[in-house]
Amino acid sequence: MNRWAVLLLALALALPLMPARGEEGEEPLAAARAFVQQLAEGKFAEATEGFDATMKSVMPAAALEGAWKGVTAKVGAFQAQEAVREQKLGEYRIVFVTCRFERTVLDTKVVFNPQGEIGGLWFVPSQPAVEYQPPDYARPDSFEERQVQVGPAESPLPGALTVPKAGAPEGGFPAVVLVHGSGPNDRDETIGPNKPFKDLAWGLASAGVAVLRYDKRTMVHPDEFGPAEGGFTVKEETVDDALAAAALLRAMDGIDPGKVFVLGHSLGGMLIPRIAEGGPDIAGFIVLAGTARPLEDVVLEQVAYVSALSGELTEREKEDLESIRQQVEKVRALGPADAGSPERLLGAPPAYWLDLRGYDPAEAAKGIDRPILILQGRRDYQVTMADFRRWRDALAGRANVDLKVYPALNHLFIAGEGKSMPAEYERAGHVARQVVDDLAGWIKTR
Repeated sequence: MNRWAVLLLALALALPLMPARGEEGEEPLAAARAFVQQLAEGKFAEATEGFDATMKSVMPAAALEGAWKGVTAKVGAFQAQEAVREQKLGEYRIVFVTCRFERTVLDTKVVFNPQGEIGGLWFVPSQPAVEYQPPDYARPDSFEERQVQVGPAESPLPGALTVPKAGAPEGGFPAVVLVHGSGPNDRDETIGPNKPFKDLAWGLASAGVAVLRYDKRTMVHPDEFGPAEGGFTVKEETVDDALAAAALLRAMDGIDPGKVFVLGHSLGGMLIPRIAEGGPDIAGFIVLAGTARPLEDVVLEQVAYVSALSGELTEREKEDLESIRQQVEKVRALGPADAGSPERLLGAPPAYWLDLRGYDPAEAAKGIDRPILILQGRRDYQVTMADFRRWRDALAGRANVDLKVYPALNHLFIAGEGKSMPAEYERAGHVARQVVDDLAGWIKTR
């Protein structure tokens, strides 16, 4: 789940605060800073004073407090605001307030709609302006990259197709779609200075495999996931776009339509059985660190792990962890009558959790009749060896299933030493060469 120090689902809110008042004004930047400061000072009632009737019902002060405590439980106490920057997306103005926490740096992403109201709120990995340095296994002169659009014409997702320049086998190149983990990921799955999906795309294209990757729907169209839109599920968040991307690849010149694969990372890996169910023409599937247990259980486990890294918990850390436990218990207690509720639990509506109720990815994978490759980093604390063992045990004895563990790799499949921790994601690295070699070899021989 993609997505950074711990699992972080898209937290899409509609918080009406200060009006934008002019395209070039400073008001949205100041409003975003003021809102973050209110959160940091625990002034949750003040932070909700500007909410409209809908927000007062779905995100009262107590709920906003729970959301903030959910973040600090994962990354430690808030320390300071740092930089602030802005970008435009159509009629929306997006403000990123870079915040330093005890264990990592996050951007508080605040989206202002045309009326000057805040139409989206996320806590995402800070993305410093650092020029990408390709890994040594990528040969940029051996492939070309062109822009594409994935999904329906009325709400497309920008993406990139990376294709080898020469040496296409008869029938075209084998190709793979990359499917993100949780949260509003870009096409590269950028986490701090790391871009694991870009590493995979450039590395695989250098080895003769075409790759399609795209910006995730929760990043490009956050308005589709606000409280007013009600109960979205993983179908709208992930599955539909993955299937659309695979169909787009099959129709492209130079691509072998019979050798289009789908690779899912973290949440994307967890959803491979659902993607397989909707894509009978997909040639095979790859699970990179795919969650195989109930998502709410994994969230709680991750938060407990990260909280314990500093040793004995402070009272604040104990409170934050208890807040997450309470949200997890609410998720577990959901019933059919809650399906239409706009409330957010662990960043997602009840419909999201009810849709996953009883879903066992490893058991569901037994119904896939095509090749499957499952890869896992042993140092991964987000999706652990417990998940890998569930995949392994469920698919034991299957001739068309391959599994492999990499002792030194973390959740991003980047090498490290010792106990894995959030700060590791702030250091630049690359997906290990062995992973790229194994992926390319497996795809080309199916």
